Order: sequence, then C-alpha cells, then structure tokens
Amino acid sequence: MELEDRLAELERRREQVRAGGGEERRRKQRESGKGTARERLAALFDADSFLELDMFVEHRGRDFGLDGVAAPGDGVVTGQGTVGGRPVFAFSQDFTVLGGSLGEMHAAKICKVLDLARKTGAPVVGINDSGGARIQEGVDALNGYGEIFRRNTLASGVVPQLSVILGPCAGGAVYAPALTDFVFMTRSVSHMFITGPQVIKAVTGEEVSLETLGGTQAHGAKSGVAHFVAVDEAECFSQVREVLSFLPSNNLENPPSAPPEEPPQEAVRELTRLVPAEPNRPYDVRRLIRAVVDGGQFLEVQERFATNAVVGFARLGGRAVALLANQPAVLAGCLDIDASDKLARFVRFADAFNFPLVTLVDTPGYLPGTAQEHGGIIRHGAKVLYAYSEATVPKVTVVLRKAYGGAFLAMCSRSLGADLVLAYPTAEIAVMGPEGAANIIFRREIAAAEDPQAARQQKIAEYRERFANPYVAAARGLVDQVIAPGETRDSLVRALAVVGDKREDRPAKKHGNLPL
Repeated sequence: MELEDRLAELERRREQVRAGGGEERRRKQRESGKGTARERLAALFDADSFLELDMFVEHRGRDFGLDGVAAPGDGVVTGQGTVGGRPVFAFSQDFTVLGGSLGEMHAAKICKVLDLARKTGAPVVGINDSGGARIQEGVDALNGYGEIFRRNTLASGVVPQLSVILGPCAGGAVYAPALTDFVFMTRSVSHMFITGPQVIKAVTGEEVSLETLGGTQAHGAKSGVAHFVAVDEAECFSQVREVLSFLPSNNLENPPSAPPEEPPQEAVRELTRLVPAEPNRPYDVRRLIRAVVDGGQFLEVQERFATNAVVGFARLGGRAVALLANQPAVLAGCLDIDASDKLARFVRFADAFNFPLVTLVDTPGYLPGTAQEHGGIIRHGAKVLYAYSEATVPKVTVVLRKAYGGAFLAMCSRSLGADLVLAYPTAEIAVMGPEGAANIIFRREIAAAEDPQAARQQKIAEYRERFANPYVAAARGLVDQVIAPGETRDSLVRALAVVGDKREDRPAKKHGNLPL
C-alpha cells in the first residue's frame, strides 16, 4: 500500500470515528436540546487546542450480539486541550454510540485520562451523557466503574475534578460525579438518580417524573448534589470555564491571581449602613461580599442549596480567595444540617487547593428542633469544626454581628485556628443571645420584680452592654481588630498580605476520621 493510500485510510478511519453513531442519531441528539460529544468539547476548550487520545479504541464484547455492533471510539471522546491557555484533560460520553453506555474499553479510556491528569498536574472535566453500564459486557462494565471511582478518589485533593451532567446519569454512574469537586447540571437535560422512575414505581408504587426525581431542582436546591445549574449547555460551559479560571492546576500551585480591581462605588457607599445594628433585622450578606471583593465579582457555589450559608470564590487585591458566610436573610443565618455540610466541604476543597479562607460571621447558633437533632446536627455540625481545624491555609474571620455559642466557635474562631479575627462594632460575641442569657442569669430577679417585663428588658440591655460586644473578646486577644464596615476591604487585603504566605503543619498521620 502506497503512502497516499495509507494517509487516505487514516483519514477515512478518523471520519468514521468522528461521525459517532451517524448523522441520524446526531440529529436526534441536537433536537433533544443536547450537543454532540465533540461539540461539547469544542465549547469547553480554547479553539483548536484539543488533542484527542485513543480515537481508535474498540470494545471487545462478544456476547448478546455485541460482536456485530460497531461503536466508534467505544462511545466516549477523550483528550487534552487548553482552557484560558492552561492545560485541562477531559472526556465526553457520546450518547449517539450505544447510548454512551460504559463498557470495559470505554472505562479504560476515562481511566487513562484521569491517570494522565493526576500525573501531569492538570484539572480534568468529565462530560456525562450515558445510559449507564453496558449490560452486554456484564461484570467487565461494573469493574470499569470501580476503576473510575478509585481514580477519582486518588485524584481528589491532587487535581481539580469537574463533572458536567448533560443527559442521563443513573445507577452506579452517579458516584463518579459525586466523588469529584463540582457538579454542573442543565435544566430539562440533566438527570441523576440511583434508581429510575420505573424501578421506583415497581418497588414502592410511587410515580415520579425524571425531572422531579433527578433534575436540576431536585439536585440544585434539595439534595445539594449539583453545585451549578445552567439554563442551557452554552451557559453551562461558560460556568465551567469561569470556575476553572479561579482554580489552580493542582495542589502544588496557588490559585491564579489577577490585577486588583476596586468594587463598584455604589456598593462601597452602601457598605457602611448595610449591617443593621438591630440584631434581629435581616440583610443579604451577598451585597456585603460584592461591596468588598474585586470588581464586585462573586462566583457563588451551591447558590440554591442550604441558602442560610453562602460560599464561593472571589478575589481580594488580585488574590483568589474562598469566601464563606452566614446568610441572615435566611433562617437568621442559623447553622443547620445542610448548611454545615455545605460549609465543611467547601472549606476542605479550599484547603486542598491553597485558597485563603475568608469567613463572614453573623449567626445566632445551630438551628434548634427535633428534626435537626434526630437528623444528626451533632455529627453534621462537627464537620465544620473539623474542616476549619484541619485547614492549614491562611484563615481570616470577620464577625459582622451575632456570633453566639458553638456557632461562633464553628465559624473559624481563633480557637479553631483563625490567623486573624476582625470584628465590626456591631458584633455580639457571647455564649448565647442577650435575651436567652438574661432569662437564665437573672431569672429570679425578673420574677421578683414589680414589672417583670420591664425588668427583663433592663437585664437584656445590661447583658448586651457588658458582654455582647466585640471589646470583651478583643481584651482577651480573641479579636485582633475592631474595624468600621467601610474599612472591610482594606483590612482584608492587608490581613491576607500578612498571613497569605504562612506555613503551618499538622501531626503526621495516615488520615483523620472525619465525622459523617
């Protein structure tokens, strides 16, 4: 065979693989509001940067007629490219080829990408659109999932792992995204569940739709599985690229910096009066965040889940930081089971990838009630304590207003290892709120008073004046600075300049036992 013939054969084979399941299946894919595997990779990567790997891999199945079925690329496209000029590995399941089902060689391609990402220190993005395990391959398909799970775990905390759900992701397949750092979903297209509607109906008699069971509302707002929700695939990949712009390539690097940018002036002017002096008046802490961070730009994570806590990425003086805050506009900023899980996991991610932690505190405590106690608020709340105590990155805390009891400790207090603690003059740092404290401490005096209600109000004011302020804590060195709200940005930038390059070790051990 002449060279020209060999080159023609190469191009013919390439085109055959690029065609996936054929034009008709690609057309149906697009009609359902979904892009093809290769179109999705093009949306993710910088133009003309994608280098495909294992293009000519084929399945080895021989049972149930599989030996006569062609599956170009075995239903997944893998490779490496650049996003914002930085190397990123990716795989994209091809639903037009055997429904994107996972078999032995399909899994081997994904495993190779995960191994290369970990070895070279680059993030990996997995685009999931699959009917699940390839039943015809039996235990080989199941083993393939196990191999992927193990690699997800080995790469955890070494390189960032992002999962994009753009179709079905069911059964054991859901555990691979669950092991990664961030999960992205798109409305009406993305569905994740362990058991589908038909199985649920057969076993329990319950009828439920795909969307209700495993759509974006279920996982974006209720379960917390999805960290980002998009309207369509274009917005989804824009989100992925934005998240990657904040992340370091691996755990040995610092997050990318950027030129400092002042926040919008109208937001800065609002800052001085944003936090009410009255402890029971709500406000949106996100407005405060945007008045402080560079350009007013805050990339919120899990925006719809556990909304009494706010977490996300921003920059301060050009330095990328992980921001965590109580949200007084929801449940008065109380910590509950879901908020504790949300905060703890974000702290651990930030610590793994060298993000300084900036924590804004305004919480009256853990949410009371039998539902919380029986649901395990003790062990869930302990995750926050564990995560902050374990973290070795720079930690700066600002007490905005209420900081009572165990929740004060949990939100990165000095005793949990905060490097610098700042407080507003409105800060109330105490074992409990003045109302509850007065009822306990002065119970007899209030009961014996001629006007118990007036006596109670007097004792509340007395307790607030004596204990519920930042100066008692400052006198004991538990608060480093009391600052005016208008000084927040400058104080945080200076604080990060002081502690930003600190070094801190932990006792040598295999690993700790995280409360679950």
